[in-house]
Amino acid sequence: MIQLLAPDGTLRSDPEAPLDVTPQLCRDLLRDMVLARRFDEEAHALQRQGELGLWLMALGQEAAQVGSVRALDPADYVFPSYREQAAARCRGITPAELMAQWRGVAHSGWDPRRYRFHIYSLVLGTQALHATGYAAGVRMDGSDEVVLAYFGDGASSQGDVNEALNWSAVVNAPIVFFCQNNQWAISTAVGRQMGAPLHRRAVGFGLESFHVDGNDVLAVHAVTARAAESVRRGGPPVLIEAMTYRMAGHSTSDDPRRYRSDAEVQLWRRRDPIARLERLVRERGWAGDDWFAALAAESDALAAETREACLSMPEPHVGDMFAHVLHEEIALVRAQREWMDAYRRTLAP
Repeated sequence: MIQLLAPDGTLRSDPEAPLDVTPQLCRDLLRDMVLARRFDEEAHALQRQGELGLWLMALGQEAAQVGSVRALDPADYVFPSYREQAAARCRGITPAELMAQWRGVAHSGWDPRRYRFHIYSLVLGTQALHATGYAAGVRMDGSDEVVLAYFGDGASSQGDVNEALNWSAVVNAPIVFFCQNNQWAISTAVGRQMGAPLHRRAVGFGLESFHVDGNDVLAVHAVTARAAESVRRGGPPVLIEAMTYRMAGHSTSDDPRRYRSDAEVQLWRRRDPIARLERLVRERGWAGDDWFAALAAESDALAAETREACLSMPEPHVGDMFAHVLHEEIALVRAQREWMDAYRRTLAP
């Protein structure tokens, strides 16, 4: 497993993942992770207070997401699953846009073309096929764009993901599959899901593969950069298996205490991706107390912005749903919309 930054903050080198580790890079990645976690925690609190219908935390997976998405070019296209808010924030998606779907005011809160970041896919693994189809089109267009598709260890057991791996190799699609192996598919442990590690299975499909410490943001960044460059030059698709851990529940409707031990969670807390990079930055003197104080203030401001954005979202109009059925409205949809408008007028005081 490729690792550049040990849990104790010790920096090492690996010929499989060369990286120019600079103070600025480390500060930028640390800031991204800290802000992502603060947003995640505030959104979780809002759900617990009844302001969001559901929330899926990325707690503990910040390095896997930030390190990978920051290794891409801005024009590269990302297909997430449903908990990639750390990656989404790096692409500029706002708190309001990220929460709109979970507050029930929109089918999706952002324009994927604007951010080069597709909408969330709640059907397990389906985004892998969407991403592969898009990547096949990129190859036909002769573009040097790279596609990255996120999914979890549980999704790797789905037919859609395996079909996508096979199809991508057959058409030599410019795609990087990024598996955040967070050890649990809801309540099913990795050891009960598969007989061989995913990065080994990928080779059988004809993909290149990497196995990386997903809590090491520097290693993730280096591996993803190498994979993206290989694909961009016309190499075969790549799968990256990032070993990380979901420190929260699968979602806010899940109670992880029913299926995993406190000792296991504490073991992974000692491998916290934010803590290990902070140790490096502090010990090397790459950021002082003033920098950390400013980051704390920025985190507080983000939490306040998140809460305000959630509570100020306007209620959706029921007629809006008809605008997203088809690209062009047909007579049947128009008739249904007009009937709904007329019915609502009869309910008006």
